[in-house]
Amino acid sequence: MAHTLVGKTLVFLVLFFCFSSPGSSETAQPDEVRGVLLPERFGPAIPHVPNAQHALVLFGKPKYPRFFRQFDYVNPKAPKGGMVKLYSPSGFDSLNPFILKGIAAPGLLEMFYESLMVRSLDEPQTYYPLVAESIDLYEDRSQAVFKLNPKAKWHDGTPITAEDVVWSLQTLQSKGSPPYQLVYKPMRAVAEGPRTVRFFFDDPLNRELPFYAAGMPLFPKKYYAGRDFSKTSLEPPLGGGPYRIESLDPGRRIVYARVKNYWANDLPTRRGHFNFERVRYDVYRDETVALEAFKAHEYDEREEYIARNWATAYDFPAVRDGRVKKYEATHKIPRGMQAFVFNLRHPKFQDRRVREAIGMTMDFEWMNRTLFYGAYDRNNSFFQNTDFAASALPDEKELALLEPYRAVLPEETFRQVYAPPVSDGSGNLRPRLVEAQKLLNAAGWHIGPDGWRVHETTGETLSVEFMMSQTTFQRVIMPMIRNLRRLGIDARYRQVDEAQYQKRLEQKDFDVVSIWWNMGLLFPGNEQKSYWSSEQADVHGGQNMAGLKMPVVDMLLDKIASAHRLEDLVTAARALDRVLLWQHVIIPHWSISHFRTAYWDMFGLPKDRPEYDLGFWTWWVKPEVIKAQRSAQGGGA
Repeated sequence: MAHTLVGKTLVFLVLFFCFSSPGSSETAQPDEVRGVLLPERFGPAIPHVPNAQHALVLFGKPKYPRFFRQFDYVNPKAPKGGMVKLYSPSGFDSLNPFILKGIAAPGLLEMFYESLMVRSLDEPQTYYPLVAESIDLYEDRSQAVFKLNPKAKWHDGTPITAEDVVWSLQTLQSKGSPPYQLVYKPMRAVAEGPRTVRFFFDDPLNRELPFYAAGMPLFPKKYYAGRDFSKTSLEPPLGGGPYRIESLDPGRRIVYARVKNYWANDLPTRRGHFNFERVRYDVYRDETVALEAFKAHEYDEREEYIARNWATAYDFPAVRDGRVKKYEATHKIPRGMQAFVFNLRHPKFQDRRVREAIGMTMDFEWMNRTLFYGAYDRNNSFFQNTDFAASALPDEKELALLEPYRAVLPEETFRQVYAPPVSDGSGNLRPRLVEAQKLLNAAGWHIGPDGWRVHETTGETLSVEFMMSQTTFQRVIMPMIRNLRRLGIDARYRQVDEAQYQKRLEQKDFDVVSIWWNMGLLFPGNEQKSYWSSEQADVHGGQNMAGLKMPVVDMLLDKIASAHRLEDLVTAARALDRVLLWQHVIIPHWSISHFRTAYWDMFGLPKDRPEYDLGFWTWWVKPEVIKAQRSAQGGGA
């Protein structure tokens, strides 16, 4: 699988600067209560009529009314209980998924931590109450006031307070991994009593800052009084989510147990969720071993990402007799972009023509026919499956954004819709390789005496190394390597273990790796800055993997983050998509618009499934299975 630009670095949204905030850990003064922004950098006082709301929505109106009982995609009467076994493809050495150091254990983000609000899974980018029972967002989005639910508690029974919220923000700003530091930098929070916290947003034009505040993971200030948040640890921390850590075997297994009398059981946003009594993750570093373990019922549910496996590997007795179910479900999730990404920090990749030529050696049509059983479509946008994809020529509004940069953009940006090259699927790429050879020659890379291409000025040999942590891409890369060598490019495949892979990504020590830019929600926003902004290109552990630095891209990122009308967001996102594609910073992969999941027949599923998620945490273990598990365990849960 491709490395995903979410995971350990972002919570709910795709997510080092600690503001100097005198009084932020004290009860606010009267002028703060009235909404006066004390630090000058946050601007003058703003008149405001309090208007507490039950939902935070980016565009339009929320689907669910103020006093809704539960989301439509849950079963509020789902039985609680049972053990569920899942698998993780990589080991872990940390229980802190919010810092750069270490590899965090699976499941922490979903089950262990709370946030002020949580998003629904059947509408785009809408948040409803969790720890916060309401939000009062200023009309100009300069401030937001959250009222905390008096029932909200940490696992030790003590209340979650406004001071904890303030401390959580300051900690992520100063000690969180670079993506957290980036998204939480332009805000400050003050406690106005034990249950009220006010956020100030440094950039009100950035429409997503209130969402980052609402989805921010929360930590207990008192717990970390004698602990260093920035260091990795395998000591189970104090959390507030529906599960606590019951046991762990570092790098091999972690077990979560459902919190007895979890405070949010009956909240509309939690009713019908997290029905399993225990959840166990086992680590299988080899995908083949993991699949065989599933067949032997060593774990219970598996989402399949490999088309060959889905087509051929699930014809075993348990599938044929119905003990294992194959489940396909369409969705409306934006596909984002999965691709090989070039490291532009290396001089050999800085010429766009070189990147385009290398990209031409991928024969997707042949791969889809022979390797993928025709399961996939080729990616042609960073916003695949959405209205933000640049699927037509730029209109007048887009041209107005791009025209000032015409001199530095290829002409195709203005007069051609991007599409990856298409073959006849026969495996004969000779005509395309001839075109690639012309691009390389034009870029100054010519065949040397030893048969490899060397640069006419520097004498450097043109080489490219594909670095992966899993074996699944080897069968994709090896045909490309053969084509690259036909062009005189010294191409290699290198597989490393997960720890080394993560370290080299953090240090940007690679030629080409596979990345999935998971858009996650329907609307692109500030997360795009972490992927592409110039200021993130040289940040250790940052997510601008390509190292791209382009003023036009920075301008478009600002436009995306500040768009308050949907039409403006569409214009800016399409322009960004167009610019990135024609820069050939990536070699697009492929995608699919439905889930492929196999599970042992022990689960109950709600009648309705959310359109933007698989909804696994709304499933439950069937009562008869719970009874059998308890019997096997001598009456235990």
